[in-house]
Amino acid sequence: MLLQGKKGLIVGVANKRSIAWAIAQAAHREGAQLAFTYQGERLKESVGELAAGLGGSSPLYECDVTNDAQMDQVFAGIKSAWGSMDFLVHAVAFAKREELEGDFLPTSREGFRLALDVSAYSLTALAQRAVPLMTDGGSIVALTYYGAEKVIPRYNIMGVAKSALEASIRYLAFDVGPKKIRVNGLSAGPVQTLAARGISGFTDMMKIVEGKAPLRRNVQIEEVANAAAFLLSPLSSGITGEILYVDCGYNILGM
Repeated sequence: MLLQGKKGLIVGVANKRSIAWAIAQAAHREGAQLAFTYQGERLKESVGELAAGLGGSSPLYECDVTNDAQMDQVFAGIKSAWGSMDFLVHAVAFAKREELEGDFLPTSREGFRLALDVSAYSLTALAQRAVPLMTDGGSIVALTYYGAEKVIPRYNIMGVAKSALEASIRYLAFDVGPKKIRVNGLSAGPVQTLAARGISGFTDMMKIVEGKAPLRRNVQIEEVANAAAFLLSPLSSGITGEILYVDCGYNILGM
């Protein structure tokens, strides 16, 4: 029960196969009380059904991370429901499908702007609203990927966005550290999610990692979720501004 008595918001649950949902399940198992966001009416029912399956009452808020007014409403709702909060999970990323095919060179200005806004700036925007509610300290965890620092063919603009996200993690960690709030990134190896399947060549990525990673396998989604629970919990109280790799060791390889 690492998170007993803790209250947190999970941003980015899309379906039962998403990493965000696996993290929610792990946090719930460890005793946390959770709130969730959804984007648009199309996802409201599915996210609501998942949240209801945890038992109890989990607040549910509509949130488009490019819409400041909606984000304001989310945290006003959390303040009204809970008064304060202890953690935030950022599991939001988006790029146009055509930007994740072929080369990086043809990336459009609008595609660049959109990917950086949704996938990177949203962490700062959410933190601006969450930090005032973390009155007794807290933890913020964002999902990233190795493509932020090394070239992963066809990951393209998402790699640039994740790089900006990781830099944001470090700068936010510095700013909010005096408030006893920690900010960390969780860099998972490739996991079979619906979002990942939108990346051209994703199956090849999984085969390469399985063949070369020190553990000679791909990471399981439950392993990523358990690492997130650790970063959200007091067990990681001395860790901030870091990127924790959960990728069966693939990131240590030189070739």
